[in-house]
Amino acid sequence: MAEIRPLHAVHYAPDVDLDAVVAPPYDVIDADQRAALLERSPHNVVEIDLPQGDDPYEQAATTFRQWQADGVLVHDDEPALWILTQDYTTPDGERKTRSGFFAAVKVEDYGPGRIRPHERTHPGQKEDRLRLQRATQANLSPIFSLYSGTAAWDALKPATEQEPFGTTVDADGTTNRLWRVGDPSTIERVQNALKDAELLIADGHHRYETARVYAQEAGTEAAGYVLMCLVSLEDPGLTVFPTHRLVKGRGQERYEALSHVLKEQFAIKQITEDELSPKPIEGPPVFGYLGSHFKQPFELTYLGEPPLPGPLGQLDAAALEHVLLKGVLGLSDDDISHHNGFDYARDRRQAVDRVTSGEFDVAFLLRPTPVSQVQEIAASGESMPPKSTYFFPKVPTGMIFNPLT
Repeated sequence: MAEIRPLHAVHYAPDVDLDAVVAPPYDVIDADQRAALLERSPHNVVEIDLPQGDDPYEQAATTFRQWQADGVLVHDDEPALWILTQDYTTPDGERKTRSGFFAAVKVEDYGPGRIRPHERTHPGQKEDRLRLQRATQANLSPIFSLYSGTAAWDALKPATEQEPFGTTVDADGTTNRLWRVGDPSTIERVQNALKDAELLIADGHHRYETARVYAQEAGTEAAGYVLMCLVSLEDPGLTVFPTHRLVKGRGQERYEALSHVLKEQFAIKQITEDELSPKPIEGPPVFGYLGSHFKQPFELTYLGEPPLPGPLGQLDAAALEHVLLKGVLGLSDDDISHHNGFDYARDRRQAVDRVTSGEFDVAFLLRPTPVSQVQEIAASGESMPPKSTYFFPKVPTGMIFNPLT
């Protein structure tokens, strides 16, 4: 069962402009974006969550302490839960609001009725996050997790009728609003609503596995809890986008073999560029496909039996990885984890541009993964390939921090 408790949070002082200091999660920020964020403010959270320098982790720790000493960051004396609502626009132009809350969640081993992952992780990213957590002794960015039921949000929702503690609008146009909820009776209602809940990690697997290692190392009560943003699976604003796959440099022989397998195992339909992102409908695995040679978009529908047993066999990302990426094109787990001749694209435009420019040879575009499918695969004990889901919007980093001392 999930054990949650309110936070003695560290957060930016009320007079700090949140627009200037919050940032996307560290793993979607490149060097140019990091520089642009720091141009907004020298106190932007990337200075501690994505540190640089000869010893970046010690630099992050020193900066984190200095900001608290200078009053840029303040420490809450009283425990609280923190509501986060996110107003955003989908690619179809629909306005939605996703509602959740920040809490400290007890770190447990994965398992039924407790906390479940849904994707495989890369070891390099875990080591980076562990070294940062050791140095700063804090959770700087939250894990995004899902739970079933609406009672927790029903208890918190009345607080959103008050003025928010803070508001910020990110680069995607998402309006993030934050409320502090310190009322003990409300906190108790939320805890009771989730006492039997199973949590599904939607985003932040590396951070959670880092938290497990750190909790064992530190052995303290505070280190045994991790910062999470919790959202109900029934929330009407919960949206999942796909993450597309890009491949290059596999050699003429493998690309000829790919062409043969596509003709043999897939129904191939010529489509327009606007149709490259397959519709989110039930059925066998379907991919959009674009090659740099002919630059003609196709829709590929898998014709064979499910390539993997159980619910993974119905997952586009797993079928693509098993049959084409690893099978025909010969990519290894190491190639995928280290982006060796392989990369991801967040949207159709990015995938098309990186292929038509010649940067990559092939793009495979996937359908969004339904949340029900994520639940089914997690419950089976299996793990999806990395980046099988892209929950939108991302939870910003810098709204609040969870000290571990």
